[in-house]
Amino acid sequence: MTAHNDRPPQSTTGAVASLKTAVGDAYQGFFDITHNGLALLGTLLAVAVITLSARADLRESTEERLLGWLLERQEAANASALYAAEPTAVDRVTAAQPASLPKQQANVTFWLSRKYRVAPEPLSVLVAEAFEIGEKAKLDPTLILAVMAIESRFNPFAQSPVGAQGLMQVLTRVHTEKYNDFGGQLAAFDPVSNLRVGAKVLQDAIARAGSVEGGLRLYVGAVSHDGSGYINKVMAEHLRIQSVALGKPMQRYAPPPAAPIPVVAPAAPNATPDAEALAPATTPAGTPLTQS
Repeated sequence: MTAHNDRPPQSTTGAVASLKTAVGDAYQGFFDITHNGLALLGTLLAVAVITLSARADLRESTEERLLGWLLERQEAANASALYAAEPTAVDRVTAAQPASLPKQQANVTFWLSRKYRVAPEPLSVLVAEAFEIGEKAKLDPTLILAVMAIESRFNPFAQSPVGAQGLMQVLTRVHTEKYNDFGGQLAAFDPVSNLRVGAKVLQDAIARAGSVEGGLRLYVGAVSHDGSGYINKVMAEHLRIQSVALGKPMQRYAPPPAAPIPVVAPAAPNATPDAEALAPATTPAGTPLTQS
């Protein structure tokens, strides 16, 4: 019977020993290089610290450069957070393409854009909204746009000294309840919300006064004066916008003639009053009631 040898072949044992030796040498080399590198780095740092301690000018220059580098890193990080992508941001924009509007509305949009130096895209939304509201409220949409033009020049953040706010300069503190359906009084600075509330206020004023001119007088709150200056501006702009919408030559607004003012003629001295003397006379508006 032949006896079997349980020992592994000699070649396999030699290969394993060589591999162990190679790994050990690599590890030792890596350790030596790392150790020496750290020692060299420590030495360089020590020399730098000593040099900076001895040279104040170098120390200040190094500090300035280091601070500048840190600030740049911080600004870069802040900019990255500030300008993070937000694909849904366009949903907050109140704008549309004027080319998608009906011809009349597009004509008005481009004309107002040129005259008041407002971008046509956000203006197209306001024009379309004015036409829609005008149809529902039985108001001429060009009148609504004329009020906006004279009141704020289409600035949605405008505010008057007395607190009228937004596109149509509605007194927010007076008409606060009208903004409840839009989320609160801060909606006065939302262009569409302000337009809707302003159109409602204008509609109510015209209904109370019985005429457009009288409604504009109530809208502007003319108390100490007749409001004719404001009324003439709005009506003139109203006719201009209306002409643009209809594609006709510009119309000119002529204020209605003032109603005559009844005046009692003075009686002659020591004269007996008669029917002719007591008859009222009429004097056109603007004519002095007394003569010198």
